[in-house]
Amino acid sequence: MADRINMPAGVPPPGTTTETSPSLTSLVGGIVDDLQRLIRQELTLAKTEVQQEWEKAKIAAASMAAGVALLGLGAVLLCFMFVYLLATYVTAIPLWGWFGIVGGVLALGGGLFIAVGRATATEVHVVPPQTAETLKENVQWMKNQT
Repeated sequence: MADRINMPAGVPPPGTTTETSPSLTSLVGGIVDDLQRLIRQELTLAKTEVQQEWEKAKIAAASMAAGVALLGLGAVLLCFMFVYLLATYVTAIPLWGWFGIVGGVLALGGGLFIAVGRATATEVHVVPPQTAETLKENVQWMKNQT
C-alpha cells in the first residue's frame, strides 16, 4: 500500500495497463474514413492528370493545324509553279489547259483517297466485336446463375 501513496499522480499501479483496445465500430469507421480520403485523393489526381493531358493535346492539335495550313498553302503554290513550268516548256497547250489538267489530276487523286478512306471507315467498329461478344457471354452466364 505504501507504493501507491508514493507514486506520482496519473501513473497507474504496476501490472495494470491504461491502453483500451479500440472498438470494432471505431476501427471500421477509421477504415471507411481512410478509404473515402483515398478515393477523393485518387479522383483529384485523375482530374489533374486529365487536365494536364488535355492541355498537351490542345497544344499538339494547334501545332498540327498550323502545320497542315502551311502545308496546304505550300501545296497550292507548288501546283501553281508546276502549271507555269509546264506552260513554259510545253507551248502546245495554253495556260488555262494546264490548270485544267493539273486540277483534274489532283481531283482524281483526292477522289481516290476519299474512296479508300470511306471503305476503311466502314470497317471501323465503335464497339469492339470481341469485347461485345465477351460481354454477351458474361451476361448470359450471370442469367443462368440465378
